[in-house]
Amino acid sequence: MRARSNLQFQLPIMWLYILKRVAQAIPLLLGVVIVNFLLIQLAPGDPVTLLVGDYPAPEEYLRQVRADYGLDQPLPQRLVLYLGQLARGNLGFSFANRVSVAELIANRVGATLELMLTALVFALIVGVLLGIIAAQGRGKISDWIAQLSALVGYSVPDFWLGQILIIVFAVTLGVLPSQGIRSPRSVATGVDAFLETLPYLILPTIALSVRFIALFSRITRSAMLDVLHADFVLGARAKGLTEWRVLTAHVLRNAALPIITVIGYNLGLLIAGSALIETVFSWPGLGRLLFDSITKRDYPVMTGILLLVSCTVVIANLLTDLAYAALDPRVRYTR
Repeated sequence: MRARSNLQFQLPIMWLYILKRVAQAIPLLLGVVIVNFLLIQLAPGDPVTLLVGDYPAPEEYLRQVRADYGLDQPLPQRLVLYLGQLARGNLGFSFANRVSVAELIANRVGATLELMLTALVFALIVGVLLGIIAAQGRGKISDWIAQLSALVGYSVPDFWLGQILIIVFAVTLGVLPSQGIRSPRSVATGVDAFLETLPYLILPTIALSVRFIALFSRITRSAMLDVLHADFVLGARAKGLTEWRVLTAHVLRNAALPIITVIGYNLGLLIAGSALIETVFSWPGLGRLLFDSITKRDYPVMTGILLLVSCTVVIANLLTDLAYAALDPRVRYTR
């Protein structure tokens, strides 16, 4: 009876917490949309000059092109029109590619998710293992090696590391491909296409995940040291559990909250880093599309990608808060 009453008491509180966090996220998303639009529209440069090309064009023709793309309207009016289109699910029309922004993003988002998720899972596994090794051997040589590796990994720029990996493994050794997602002559589909992508995925995954491996290892080590000598850990050891079982089932489980928080709050940095890595490795994802749209001053594509990235970050932070509240009931009462 007590367990059931506690469940009935806790459920409304959790739902209230969820509604509160969602209500806070909605105006934040609206503010992000407006700021992104204004920053891109106020950036120097004229997309019409790139649309027309290097050939001289009459001023009347330039005015007509600006009118066709709505660039002759005042900035507040363009903002209102953009918000109205966005409310209807319309992300706009690409100046350079002459297709809808939603179609461009849909064609590229799969490659970006493939790279991001692979790098995140790889970084999480390796980083947590290094953090466990460092925490277990605190003050020993294994701890010093893990901390030094984390320092070096966090300090190395990912785009520079990507170029070094290309020089070593693609140019010098010739064992891994350096550009693209698969062979241009490939006609594979389904599982065969995924297997063909794996060699092309290795180098960008390593370059993108090194910084996060270092971050996860430091956070895991610090969180585990906080609970390594707690009473429940000593009790688990007194029961005769193996050290690895104590570390994984008791210490790491209670140290998981900071790791979850770091994953959610660094997702935006992972997306931003993937833009540089996709450019270095010619990976056909959103990062490469963003780079191309910046060089072409394709405002609708830039706005659409930044909107997607911003929404992803806000939603990831929201899910992180909800996961934090689910794992630690005290959060539901304090936030």
